[in-house]
Amino acid sequence: MRVLGVDPGLTRCGIGVVEGTAGRPLRMAGVGVVRTPAEAETAERLVAVERGIEEWLEEHRPDVVAVERVFSQHNVRTVMGTAQASAVAMLCAARRGLPVALHTPSEVKAAVTGTGRAEKAQVGAMVARLLRLDSPPRPADAADALALAICHIWRAPALNRLQHAHERQLRLARARSGAVRAAPVGRAAGAAPSAARTPEDTP
Repeated sequence: MRVLGVDPGLTRCGIGVVEGTAGRPLRMAGVGVVRTPAEAETAERLVAVERGIEEWLEEHRPDVVAVERVFSQHNVRTVMGTAQASAVAMLCAARRGLPVALHTPSEVKAAVTGTGRAEKAQVGAMVARLLRLDSPPRPADAADALALAICHIWRAPALNRLQHAHERQLRLARARSGAVRAAPVGRAAGAAPSAARTPEDTP
């Protein structure tokens, strides 16, 4: 599996590509950031983010795109820009027919370091260790993008099992619903059929 992780942001949008499967050594295929000038208009910056992500998608051809799920923060302006960049990443993936997975920061930290409250330095250090890098990628946005990709690879089997279980429950529910609609109208479930009337029964 090849996963392109996106740590969304307007000023720096982290991108990381990781290959591998759960339980086996992982390999980094690429890492970097898409930068936009702070003085530019938001619309122009979003176009720049879109172009940058498209270049990464075209070059690395991932199987899935993992994006950090955006949460509300105290700085509304910052979270708005992050949410907009996140939407651009999802749009780019959907346009290519690629599945998109959203992971919360806590999920990513817990998957990579073992605790959902890890500091960025801890995440970077574990990313370097897991991918056998000489040092943590810089800036931190790049390391976070790789952590997202790692998180998805490790969580994918469990997520697939949950998805299959959910789909199975939906199929069973539809089957039961269809059986109820197909039952004879006017007869209570489990009731015995009424006896046939004979001419002698007719008044």
